[in-house]
Amino acid sequence: MTKVEVDIKGKRLFIETGEIAKQSDGAVVVRYGDTVVLATAVAAKNVKEGLDFFPLTIDYQEKAYAAGKIPGGFFKREGKPSEKEVLTSRLIDRPIRPLFPKGFYCETQGIVSVLSYGDENISDTLGIIGISAALMLSDIPFAGPVAAVKVGRANGDFIINPDLSESEKLDMNLVVAGTEDSVLMVEGEALEVPEEILLKAIDYAHTEIKRITAIQKDLRKTAGREKRLLTPVVVDEELREKVKAHVLERMKDAVKIPGKQRRQETLDLILDETIRHFNTPEKDMTKDIADAFFKLEKDLVRRMIIEEGIRTDGRRPEEIRHIYAKVGLLPRAHGSALFVRGETQALVATTLGTADDEQKIDSLEGESYKTFMLHYNFPPFSVGEVKPLRSPGRREIGHGALAEKALKYVIPSKESFPYTIRVVSDILESNGSSSMATVCGGTLALMDAGVPIKAPVAGIAMGLIQEGEKNIVLTDILGLEDHLGDMDFKVTGTENGVTAFQLDVKTGGINISIMDKALEQARQGRLFILDKIKEVISSPREKLAPHAPRIYTMQIKQEKIRDVIGTGGKVIRGIIEQTGVKIDINDAGVINIASSDETSAQKAIEIINGIIAEAELGRIYLGKVKRIVDFGAFVEIIPGVEGLLHISQIADRRIAKVTDELKEGDEVLVKVIEIDKMGRIRLSRKDAMREKAAKA
Repeated sequence: MTKVEVDIKGKRLFIETGEIAKQSDGAVVVRYGDTVVLATAVAAKNVKEGLDFFPLTIDYQEKAYAAGKIPGGFFKREGKPSEKEVLTSRLIDRPIRPLFPKGFYCETQGIVSVLSYGDENISDTLGIIGISAALMLSDIPFAGPVAAVKVGRANGDFIINPDLSESEKLDMNLVVAGTEDSVLMVEGEALEVPEEILLKAIDYAHTEIKRITAIQKDLRKTAGREKRLLTPVVVDEELREKVKAHVLERMKDAVKIPGKQRRQETLDLILDETIRHFNTPEKDMTKDIADAFFKLEKDLVRRMIIEEGIRTDGRRPEEIRHIYAKVGLLPRAHGSALFVRGETQALVATTLGTADDEQKIDSLEGESYKTFMLHYNFPPFSVGEVKPLRSPGRREIGHGALAEKALKYVIPSKESFPYTIRVVSDILESNGSSSMATVCGGTLALMDAGVPIKAPVAGIAMGLIQEGEKNIVLTDILGLEDHLGDMDFKVTGTENGVTAFQLDVKTGGINISIMDKALEQARQGRLFILDKIKEVISSPREKLAPHAPRIYTMQIKQEKIRDVIGTGGKVIRGIIEQTGVKIDINDAGVINIASSDETSAQKAIEIINGIIAEAELGRIYLGKVKRIVDFGAFVEIIPGVEGLLHISQIADRRIAKVTDELKEGDEVLVKVIEIDKMGRIRLSRKDAMREKAAKA
């Protein structure tokens, strides 16, 4: 076994190899505190025929035993990947994928298995380090190493790899991944943090990244295998020149067509004609012709931006597409909005629910509940395709999670707004930045639903075209610019600062100065979009939609909780059956009563008030005789509250027997004349009668 180590935040980070999973191409165990992950990398020896892309799969899986747990459910074993596992698989994939050489088309798989889960809360970043180290040790071509750390901020100070206890205090939490020279990926969330703080945090994280990449290099020197020979991609330069000469002038005009579909249809027609022109019955050169065609298209689009500052739809680099939005378009939804930016459309709906609708999360950290959820759907018609509808894929889960991060910090607390909130974004048309359109549409739909968000949030996607020493940052990128560009940087926030961000670099990485320029350009774009949002709806509606549930909150004494619930829940079930409302009681005595009918809710409130009511000294009640004893009668003055009406207090005259005056079930006026230290109540019928007579 070979081991390397480095100190990170006072704990040793170990990377070990040579003991387990030895039949994989590369395998390491990464340990940090009580957290242990196994990372393996395997690549097929031969290229799969017909592939023209790099078939990489990264899978992150959590074992229940890692946290000393047995899985729930009938089968008692791990099932389909959880949302966290899907998101972490994407997180590991993104900084790894750009570092494989062009022309390497062997199927490649990296698997990260969490074997032990400690309070360090960094199994995801250990996964990035582990896959990178496994690839470095293997014979698989890889331009690493890559490392990652988390960085948070609490009380103005940066914290590397904040643990679970520290995470609760953070106003910023992000994952930064990169090589020793540059940053490849950033993802995180913040509580309206200024852009300059983000840059400092990324720079701070990169210092630690360099130290972790260094030990991976040491491990490679000691235990690495010789890299397999990569068959160079043979390019028919003569054919490329012929294709260029044949299509150049037509393609120059085609790439400047503003509309996505018309531009693509025109390019497809030119490509089809070019294939027919150069192909012969003796030799099918379709793939080579298409490669030459797409290379020329990429070069033309990038050169036009670099040299002329003009994009395919005619915009300047900082210009944002036309924005159109409206709210309240779905009559039965609790809040709805349509947000349109260029050829991207998001239909977003907000639904308000009760505590019964909270999402239960069972993870290695333990059980938790979510009261705010955002779900993103990307149907095939949004890009004019025909595909079978399936459950949400990795992309949809990832985009939804990013938009949820963007909005969750402006969602009111459960105490001030006791609703479960679900936002659903259906992308109706897509040409770039649909996740950011979801953020903007989500803000509109939340305000339309009357959710008192702290501030509107907008999002924008930034791109980059980099040629040599020259680079141009693009605001509000198109799908084509995402595909042909060098960066996808999504930034969301309010007027005061950033709430979420996601950076993916498609080249070898970018430096801080480019990131600084992109963040400032994104801030200007975000402020512009926020103004557009406020033109549609400037603040949350004061009233909820007619079909939304109304939640009324009551605070009762903790000792009264059992009275409201009753033995085996008998009392509370009776209230629900009688009124048709939903009732939730927590251990602090907070009662939430939910109903779309105000009359039913008020009836439930009256019943509960009756149950929890306490006797007031000197007050007269119309009580009911519950029991008769020799020395008097016990009278219920409010539901569940009885007092003693002594025989001497039944009438102005002396009576021999209680039954001469009262029988069980009688309703009598009584006055509370004493409440002792133990809460026992004494009543007087004669005082009540005197007081009534005096008023008459």
